[in-house]
Amino acid sequence: MKQTTKEWLTAAEDDLLSAKKLINEERLTNIVAFHCQQCLEKSFKAMIEEQEKKSIKSHDLLRLKDIANFELSENNTLFIATINEVYIDSRYPGDMGLMPQGKPTLEDAKEFIEFTEAIFYKIIETLNKK
Repeated sequence: MKQTTKEWLTAAEDDLLSAKKLINEERLTNIVAFHCQQCLEKSFKAMIEEQEKKSIKSHDLLRLKDIANFELSENNTLFIATINEVYIDSRYPGDMGLMPQGKPTLEDAKEFIEFTEAIFYKIIETLNKK
């Protein structure tokens, strides 16, 4: 595995660990959602890097998943689309991690972490097979 790929995965894991540390803080569910989105984004970018494709500056998880040629079930792709809705405009820090319908619930945040962790480890497994 390329060094840059490992660096992307380390950064992704840092986001996952951050989300897991915050999961019991109901006030911070938006930050948990943000870190889950970031973990997935960096994981897909690790795959893209390992495949030696041109680096892409995008936060769109569905686009990154497709470029990485990462196969997911329809249900998992729909869940990625949900996490993809996390708003990340740094000009408005109060909106970070919000969904179109508002702040994620604690249950939403827990589902995001569980899903993100599963995808993260599936990506690592896929990369280790190459």
